[in-house]
Amino acid sequence: MTTPSQLESREEDIQMVLAVREGDTTAYRGLVEKYQERIYHMVYGMLRNQEDARDITQDAFVKAYDNLQKFRLESSFYTWIYRIARNLTIDYLRKRKRRPETEFDEQVATRDERGGIDESHVQEGPGRTLERKRLYARIMTAMQQLPEDQREVVLLRELEGLSYKEIAEAMEIPEGTVMSRLYYARKKLQKLLAGERG
Repeated sequence: MTTPSQLESREEDIQMVLAVREGDTTAYRGLVEKYQERIYHMVYGMLRNQEDARDITQDAFVKAYDNLQKFRLESSFYTWIYRIARNLTIDYLRKRKRRPETEFDEQVATRDERGGIDESHVQEGPGRTLERKRLYARIMTAMQQLPEDQREVVLLRELEGLSYKEIAEAMEIPEGTVMSRLYYARKKLQKLLAGERG
């Protein structure tokens, strides 16, 4: 169910898109600033390489800008830009063998209503931060063992907090498929993480 703040956010996005279409190119900066971090984290979750994730994120926003006339105003801008970034990432993975990435400098954090890092995460002590880093590293290592389609569903649901309907729209698959992939991905992750402890 769409919350009032989500409706307000979508309305803001539409106003910015319309402004860009009418010639105010600076309005696009608002969309980039609002979503680039979220898109980067999603691409990074699929690639596990910071530089490549940054490049693809930038490419996605350039491509979205070039195709802004095709954006349907009744759609979610985030879902649309996510789909563009996802397709670029898949193309990249097809063209190039994945390089293993062992650097885990991201931290597990909750997001506030606007998609930013929640204040409570920032205020945690160093011991808690280290614990979260280790947990993140274990989870991301296990995630790499999931099939790509399952990994993507987990990233969208657990890290981005998207609804089943939003995931289905972003991935262009039925909601039932989203639920099924998520179910099997969670089962496999539980097994992998339990096996690692044992």
